[in-house]
Amino acid sequence: MSNGKQALADWTTGAEAIVYQSCASCGSLQYFRRSFCRVCGAPDPVEKCASGEGTVYAASLVVRAATPEARAHVPYNIVLVDTVEGFRMMAHGDNDLAIGDNVTARFAQFAGRLVPHFEKVK
Repeated sequence: MSNGKQALADWTTGAEAIVYQSCASCGSLQYFRRSFCRVCGAPDPVEKCASGEGTVYAASLVVRAATPEARAHVPYNIVLVDTVEGFRMMAHGDNDLAIGDNVTARFAQFAGRLVPHFEKVK
């Protein structure tokens, strides 16, 4: 972030957290970190930690992995999740997830990296 604030640690840095941003000017939410709001262009959106809860918007079961590292995990599910906070994110998910399922995030190793992995709320 350009204002000198320390960025919150999340899964992209090895921490078990999902971080999103909220614009103080227009209220828009964005998942990928930027130094500005993607809607209004205001600088320095505020970083927040997500709860990890949401609803499956889409799911795609991968049966043919693109890399040798990912082949060890086949089949694996890639899901789009609408979070309770109001942003949508792509992540891994249990293979039995379907559109509309309520989910919660945990974190798992995938091809040598820590990634968010959603499972059905029990």
